Formats: sequence, C-alpha cells, structure tokens
Amino acid sequence: MPFSFKPSKVGYYEFGQPMEKYLVTGAAGHLGLATCYQLLKEGKAVRVFLLPNEPFPLKDRVEVVYGDVTDPASLLPFFDNPNHDDFFLIHAAGVVSIASRYDANVHAVNVEGTANVMAEAFRTQVKKIVYVSSVHAIKEKPKGHRISETSDFDPKWVKGLYAKTKAEAVAHVLSLAKEGLPVVVVHPSGILGPYDLGRNHLVALLKDFSEGKLTAAVKGGYDFVDVRDVVDGILKALRLGKNGECYILSGEYHSIKELLDLAAKDLNKAPIKTYLAGGFVRFFAPLEELWYRMRKAPPLFTSYSLYTLRSNSLFSHAKASQELDYTVRPFEATIKDTLSYLLSEGKSPESYLSL
Repeated sequence: MPFSFKPSKVGYYEFGQPMEKYLVTGAAGHLGLATCYQLLKEGKAVRVFLLPNEPFPLKDRVEVVYGDVTDPASLLPFFDNPNHDDFFLIHAAGVVSIASRYDANVHAVNVEGTANVMAEAFRTQVKKIVYVSSVHAIKEKPKGHRISETSDFDPKWVKGLYAKTKAEAVAHVLSLAKEGLPVVVVHPSGILGPYDLGRNHLVALLKDFSEGKLTAAVKGGYDFVDVRDVVDGILKALRLGKNGECYILSGEYHSIKELLDLAAKDLNKAPIKTYLAGGFVRFFAPLEELWYRMRKAPPLFTSYSLYTLRSNSLFSHAKASQELDYTVRPFEATIKDTLSYLLSEGKSPESYLSL
C-alpha cells in the first residue's frame, strides 16, 4: 500500500493543551532527513532548521526556519514557543569531514554551533534533547578490545579534526547536563541507508559502484549501521534515555569488500576484483581529495578515512539495547534499500518512504 503522510499539526493548541513539537537541526543531512521522514510517518509536528537556500524535499510538510547554528541570533525564531508547546530537540547539525586539510568551518559548526544550540535550548526550557555525537569522539581501544560508552572526552585522545570537534562538543554538552540540561547523547557508527542527498561518503561509494565508476576499492572495514536504526534509537532516547547518559548506536563490522559484493549481487553486476592495501592508496590520497573537490563531491578515500578503515571499530551497543530497546536490521537489507533509494532519486518522497 502506498505511504501517505499524516497531516502535522503545526503551532496550535489541541483542546487547550500544549502539543508536542519536534525540532530538528541538520535536517537536510542524511540522518536529519531520515529523522524527519520518521517523525512525519508518526504524525508528529516538525520544525526544521536549515541553512539559507539549502535543498530540502519536505518544505511543504514541516515548519522551516532558516539560519546558521554559528549565528546565535538566527536560532531565536527556531526556539520561539508562544504557545508553550512541549519541545523535543534533535541536534543533528554537524559537518562530517574525512578531509586531511584543516577546515575552520568544521570546528565552528560542530563545537561553537553545538554550544549555541544548547544555550538556547537551556534558555527556552526545551523538554528533552538528543545530541547526535559520533563513535569517533570516543577514545579508541587496542584492536580486539570492545569499545563501550564513556563519560570522559578529550580532543587529545582521538585522531582527525572531525573526531576532535565531536569530542570537544560532547564534553561541553555533558557539562551542561550536570547543570540540569535534559540532554541525552548518542554516538552512531558509520551510517548507511536511504534518504541521503549526496553528502554521505559511504552512499557515494555505492552510487559510484552502481554507475560503473568504481573499478577498484581498498581493503579494510568498519562498523556500519542503518540510518533508520539510528533514527529509531534517537526517538527512543527522547522517551527512555537518561539525562546526561551516552548511548552507542552501532551496527556490526563489515568489510568494504562485503559491502560491495552485496551491492554487486543486488545490481546483478560483476563484483570488484581489485582491492588495494591502505598503505598503497594512502600515497595517492591527496590527489583523490583534489579530484573530488574539483567535482564538488565527497571524496571516497582520504588519509583519515583509510586510517579509520584499519582502526578498531569493535563497538558495543549493549547499553542502548538494554535501556532503549535498540535493535539493528540485517546489513543485506541496508545495502538493498540504499540501492533502491539511489535508483528512485527524482521521484516524489512518497515513492520511497516505504523503505
């Protein structure tokens, strides 16, 4: 049966009582968009925060506020609440970067922007907050040792600009939790799945393979998780998560070869036969980054991403499973649905919302 949106009730009282409203930053990102789809499926009222002129396929179905998390004044209308509704905030705005060169915008958005959002949420007494961090913010353990939640974060303990900014941001968020901010932190692993608008490096890898642009890949792998499972974990964290607690929302370890072999099977294409060692590819990584910058597309492999594919990604989501009833779907379903979404690009949102 085709899916149809339930109309959302935006900005009014129902029978004289305040209503629930869900605020989503980073709504045009992969995770943010998937979150909005799920909230709309559940008939929730949604308000999103977008950059000016940022593409977003659901503008006629949600409240839209334009601004920039690095500009505190632009956040004021996003948190405006004249009806004293119950606001639930999902702060998913962030710059995911695997680039090798320093980018001041990554720090500005991930650290300063998060501080701005949390300050305004504190001031306006948002009912519950989920801050979307990353497993990269967690100090890596030696290979073979399982990585679980921690309350200690320091940029010095992690590698790469993205990881350092996420560690700095989550340390600040947890300090506010001790002061009474009703915030829960989630740490997704490597996100895959449908609904990406072109920023996810892993989805870009599948897209290039499906279009015949990928003839070789690198060895290694990581813990991959379906974006829809992360969304489910986030929404459960809003209801069940304990303030000031962190929850890892991971999946399972899979190699790049396994990922691409599954894609080849689904697409009925010949599998990739050439897999290069990370050390060899790392030599050409700077040229790869330059090439993709010229194409204005996310690079598939950089020195940092190659390091990540060799790192310990033995993450445990046992805490989330026990306290949030968090579950993950089979990896085969994630690959299949991601490819289905890529093949359905350009169609109306309803045509692939059943994924």
